Amino acid sequence: MIKKIKQALGLGEPNPREGISLVINAEKLERRVALIENGSLEEYEVERTEDANIVGGIFKGTVKNIEPGLKAMFVDIGMEKNAFLHFWDAIPAALDGGLEEIEREGRPKKKQKKITSKDIPSIYPIGSEIMIQVSKGPIGNKGPRVTTNVSLAGRYLVLMPFSEQFGISRKVDDPKERQRLRRIMQKLKVPEGMGIIMRTVAQGQRARHFVRDLAMLLEQWDEVERKRDSKKAPVCTFQEPGLIERTARDFLTDEVDQVICDDLETTEFMREVAGKISRRAKRRIHHYPSRRSIFNKIGVQKQIDEAFHRQVWLPCGGYLVIDETEALIAVDVNTGRNKGSKDVEKMILQTNTEAAEEVARQLRLRNIGGLVVVDFIDMRHRRDQMAVYRAMKERLKRDKAKTQVMQISPIGLMEMTRQRLNESLRDTMYEPCPYCQGRGRVKTTLTMSVEIQRRLNTVVQRNESEQLGDLIVMVNPDVLNRFKKEDSKLLMELERSHSGRLIFRTDATMHRERFTVVDAVTEKTVFQS
Repeated sequence: MIKKIKQALGLGEPNPREGISLVINAEKLERRVALIENGSLEEYEVERTEDANIVGGIFKGTVKNIEPGLKAMFVDIGMEKNAFLHFWDAIPAALDGGLEEIEREGRPKKKQKKITSKDIPSIYPIGSEIMIQVSKGPIGNKGPRVTTNVSLAGRYLVLMPFSEQFGISRKVDDPKERQRLRRIMQKLKVPEGMGIIMRTVAQGQRARHFVRDLAMLLEQWDEVERKRDSKKAPVCTFQEPGLIERTARDFLTDEVDQVICDDLETTEFMREVAGKISRRAKRRIHHYPSRRSIFNKIGVQKQIDEAFHRQVWLPCGGYLVIDETEALIAVDVNTGRNKGSKDVEKMILQTNTEAAEEVARQLRLRNIGGLVVVDFIDMRHRRDQMAVYRAMKERLKRDKAKTQVMQISPIGLMEMTRQRLNESLRDTMYEPCPYCQGRGRVKTTLTMSVEIQRRLNTVVQRNESEQLGDLIVMVNPDVLNRFKKEDSKLLMELERSHSGRLIFRTDATMHRERFTVVDAVTEKTVFQS
């Protein structure tokens, strides 16, 4: 209790291993933010100086192409690849299922003309200008995905400039608090034609905070309109704030006990941003001077490194195997070293429950999404399956991304989806291996021996009339070792069928899957793989 009071007052030494902490490492080329709950890394985000985060950005673009078959159009927003706008994303959206719609007092609900996907090509013909917001960043070879349902996120409110809908997050579950927020919402002076949504963090806040937040959002929208009207398309009229400012806006809630940063300038900037929100939040931000990286000092770097491992161990001794593919994320659950319990069903339930919680954590930590399939260990009883399903649902409540989970199927598979806005952590930090081209495997020396012998036979037979002389075969050192040991007799037989000698040479820089056959006399390349 005393520790919590000291933390609230900004006193005492911050301990990132206790409670919920935001740890920030700010360097010249990179800024990193980690959300830590009682020493366990839950979320990790990286922003680099040369990276441009366009998710949430608002653009005035030009419709370049309409594809009726895809029910989509492509919009030029000034980037290398045109943005993808599906017809459904161009129709005025209804409120999300996680929001309760609020009727506005004194303003009868207008009957708007219903727009269908068939109307979109006539509303936005080729060459027309259009205001859109990036809902999903470019991933792989796909361009950004955009929507005409523009919104601006504040600390407590979300402003919707083109929609008159009012809503409150359903995560605010106290009926009295919901009633209080409804009354506050009705009194807010929202311009005609605009709507607002109260975020989950709004609960417990005073009315003046919402008035200030709304004023800041309207000011932002005025700036967006000014840029829209003064510049030709394509132009970016609004860009989401950087990682540090975004962290202060979205993560610095009452649940977070402390914010620790190793850079004084960044710490002061966060205090300035937090000061606009609340004085109490400002007191929770601490500067943590350190010559070493703060992540190394508090032991978080090891957990970050483990986020890139294919295999993840569970406390019970079981483990997960996580594979990212282009189509989906596949997770396999194994008992591993968890063999101690005599009750096999109890042991399987324990492993699967821990696996469900860890899968939910890994999805957040690695920022992976799309379609996820989890192959749990087979459970005989439906009650055990439901227990694992509930464990997954409960843990996913912490995830800010939208998720949808299906119950475990009869063959032990759980299907789920997770909203994916940006590249995964792996794709941000790594690039495909230039040696194996991202396959993660190369051909064995036996495979290469077979291929080279097959090719030499072809070369010899094709040039029988020309009486080829000595041939030089350039190979990788590993393949040459195979030829010297296991396949030496086969090569001697091959040489007997040829009029000249076969001279094998090695090149340490040569890829294992590559080889070259050269005429020793003319030095002309006969074959190159």
